[in-house]
Amino acid sequence: MAENPFFAPSTLPYELPPFAEIREEHYLPAFRRGMAEQLAEVEAIAGSTEPPTFDNTIAALERSGRVLDRTATAFFSIASSNSSDGIMEIEKEISPELTRHSDSIRLDRALWARIKQVTTSDPEEAWLLQKYREDFIRAGADLSETEQARLRELNEELSRLSTEFAQALLKAATEAALVVEDPAELDGFEQSRIDSLRQDDGTYALPLLNFTAQPALSQLTNRDVRRRLFELSVGRAPGNFAIAARMAALRAERAALLGFPDHASYVVADQTAKTVEAVEEMLGQLVGPAVRNAGREAEELAGQAGFPIEPWDWPYYSEQVRKARYDFDDSAMRPYFELERVYRDGIFFAAGKLYGVTFSERPDLGGYHPDVKVFEVFEEDGSALGLFLLDPYARANKRGGAWMNNLVDQSLLFGLRPVVLNNLNVTKPASGPTLLTYDEVTTAFHEFGHALHGLFSQVRFPRVSGTSVPRDFVEYPSQVNEMWVTWPEVLANYARHHETGEPMPAELVEKLTAAEKFNQGFKTVEYLAATLLDWAWHRLAPGQEVADAEAFEAAALERAGIAVPQVRPRYRTNYFAHIFASGYSAGYYSYIWSEVLDAESVEWFKENGGLRRENGEHFRRELLSRGGSLDPLSAFRSFRGREPRIEPLLKRRGLD
Repeated sequence: MAENPFFAPSTLPYELPPFAEIREEHYLPAFRRGMAEQLAEVEAIAGSTEPPTFDNTIAALERSGRVLDRTATAFFSIASSNSSDGIMEIEKEISPELTRHSDSIRLDRALWARIKQVTTSDPEEAWLLQKYREDFIRAGADLSETEQARLRELNEELSRLSTEFAQALLKAATEAALVVEDPAELDGFEQSRIDSLRQDDGTYALPLLNFTAQPALSQLTNRDVRRRLFELSVGRAPGNFAIAARMAALRAERAALLGFPDHASYVVADQTAKTVEAVEEMLGQLVGPAVRNAGREAEELAGQAGFPIEPWDWPYYSEQVRKARYDFDDSAMRPYFELERVYRDGIFFAAGKLYGVTFSERPDLGGYHPDVKVFEVFEEDGSALGLFLLDPYARANKRGGAWMNNLVDQSLLFGLRPVVLNNLNVTKPASGPTLLTYDEVTTAFHEFGHALHGLFSQVRFPRVSGTSVPRDFVEYPSQVNEMWVTWPEVLANYARHHETGEPMPAELVEKLTAAEKFNQGFKTVEYLAATLLDWAWHRLAPGQEVADAEAFEAAALERAGIAVPQVRPRYRTNYFAHIFASGYSAGYYSYIWSEVLDAESVEWFKENGGLRRENGEHFRRELLSRGGSLDPLSAFRSFRGREPRIEPLLKRRGLD
């Protein structure tokens, strides 16, 4: 495998992975060589006869594992965005090996002994040293040999189960798709969308997106079709219930082994929340007002429908009520939200106004799929900043949702500038322009907020680069970026009719603004139900087994006071990928926790004149550029000038 592209740094600009050269057979040899090389590097660090210093221990660990890092970054991006049967088989095989590899480093007693002796007076080094010590303790470095052996078994089984959960979910998106023979059953869709759903056999298949209330429910006029779609959504991947229950039990056992009463306590100790009590206090302030709002909304929708509504009716009739009350039709906005213009004249325009950056498409640089576009990003003075990749379209081999990840971490240690990727799941039209819904536009701005966090990183060490911050802080900068979606100067620049170029009519903008708080009871209950379901699974005590996951789920929602029959959790257990196939276990609360900071920050921007360069510079300097190189709440206080308060969030959601 002398030609393996992972064995040496990429020669492309910014070390962009050479996707055109990478083949599936490259991954396993590169993973295994990368792990072997890093273990040799770690053995040299741990076995050094030199007194331990920051440079020969912590910085040396940061410098280790470059082949492995390049391989894993590219592979897991592909596994999420452009998978295949071969990729899925590799993932099954390599995930347990990677877990064993990580454990072999974190449980190395000689290495841990050296780390404990390191001292430094440099603030950034001291923070990284603290992070390493916390990482090793939380990984079980202080456990006995017997306890460490059991910990390794737990980690390996959890890794395997997480992969199984994710792959079952990916298959379910198409296997559980709504299939109809008569296109009349898709009444409510535009003809171009119906055409895009047509299969080779003449049927029409609507794949599932990864949440309960499928967006199509707001458009489909046939109630029975809506019911079928909803039932397919909530019933997908039924085998994942058992996987989830097993994972929750294993996580509880692991938490006890590490000295915590449950997995949630283990998780939040390393977050800005610090304690389960802090999380529960914040959630407790939201449940009552949200349920009351949802109850009022349900009564209103029943009046509109003429019968008690079911979960599959809510999105449809809420759209009817919104049209009637605000004379607002979401579909009337789509002609003004053309994908390329949203990015060029909206997202990039706002970033330019705030931060002085510019974007230039690089068609000479390829992604891992023809739909991926690559942009070079420049500072105001013309100097190079990094690369931004955009993969906007849904595919059968792409997981649901939207996300950002780094393909290259910014690091002064290696002299690397950032390469960041945004994934969306927009339906690609059979022909013509890609027109977005308002929610899809908001998602695009949100994910680009993550991208800015990665692009503006200016730190020495990859461990704390960009979005390497606590889970309950990472959503905060991206949520702030959503404020520019409807900012008048930004909206006027990008919201133009895709055929005529005419700006969105002022009255439509006014209706959008007036309608923004509509249906907040549903949205808040839907989110809180998922959050409290996550919390219930991860407050399980060690040894507490769940035989019937669906019954557990129902009881947990009742106990939390969030069981509203017409509003199901945004994610049920069987497709809750955030917590069973990603890094959000006992951390889904982080979206609302981050929104407290976000609402405070939006208030600050408005108080200080909004879309101004000096405001962007302040936010970038004090927060976005710092990555995880200091306490995140200290960064927030440096930006905002005070401790966060919940009142702006309650006001925003109409819960005050």
